[in-house]
Amino acid sequence: MISMSIAALFIPFLILVLLGICLFMAGSYARKTTSDKNRGAGMIRVVYYYLILFMTLMMTIGGSVAAFMAIADIVSPPSYYQSYTEYKEMKIANKTKYDDNGKPISTPEIDEDDLLREYDMVVKQDKERNKERAWNTLIKSFGWIVIPLPIFIFYQRKIRSSKE
Repeated sequence: MISMSIAALFIPFLILVLLGICLFMAGSYARKTTSDKNRGAGMIRVVYYYLILFMTLMMTIGGSVAAFMAIADIVSPPSYYQSYTEYKEMKIANKTKYDDNGKPISTPEIDEDDLLREYDMVVKQDKERNKERAWNTLIKSFGWIVIPLPIFIFYQRKIRSSKE
């Protein structure tokens, strides 16, 4: 609980620090490359370029991390959370009939082989569902890489050409 609040405070602080560094770098670059008359307009342009670079880079990094996590879920999907014993107890509890006082009237007869086969099928379906979810996440993550990356490259080239 405490670590979540620390992380919630640290992430915006880190973003502000990185943004400040970008603004400082843009200001120093604008001071070097522009004359006194055009310094204001040039600085705003450079700050804008660096802000675009920062945002698109963060989007691309976030998409890359999400893609890696999705690939990990495809290769090794998370395991099913319910054990066979818990599954069996749940099935028995669902089929047991109770009176008005909450006492069991009858206990169901459950075939162990059918129950085990059903449990294995549920586990298999859960793994397949997790893999499908991971593929969906992977496709969405590639969107977070493919869309901002050309914008990043475009503005990076624009900054390089303005330096020369």
